[in-house]
Amino acid sequence: MTEFWASLLWFLAGAAVAAVATFFITKHYFEKQLKENPPVNEKMIRAMFMQMGRKPSEAQVRQVMKSMKM
Repeated sequence: MTEFWASLLWFLAGAAVAAVATFFITKHYFEKQLKENPPVNEKMIRAMFMQMGRKPSEAQVRQVMKSMKM
C-alpha cells in the first residue's frame, strides 16, 4: 500500500513541476509576441492615416478602433 502512495506522490510532484515550467514558458512566449507585435492603438491609426495623406477625424479613429475590436 505504501508503494501506491509513493508513486502517487511522485506523480503529483511531477505534475506540479510540469505546471510551473509550462507557466513560465508560456509567459515568456506571450511577452515575446507582445514585444514583436504590439497591440494597435489610436496613435498608430493616426500615423497610418497621415501616411495615406489624410487628416483623420476623431470619429474615423474611433470607427477604426471599434472595427478592430471585433
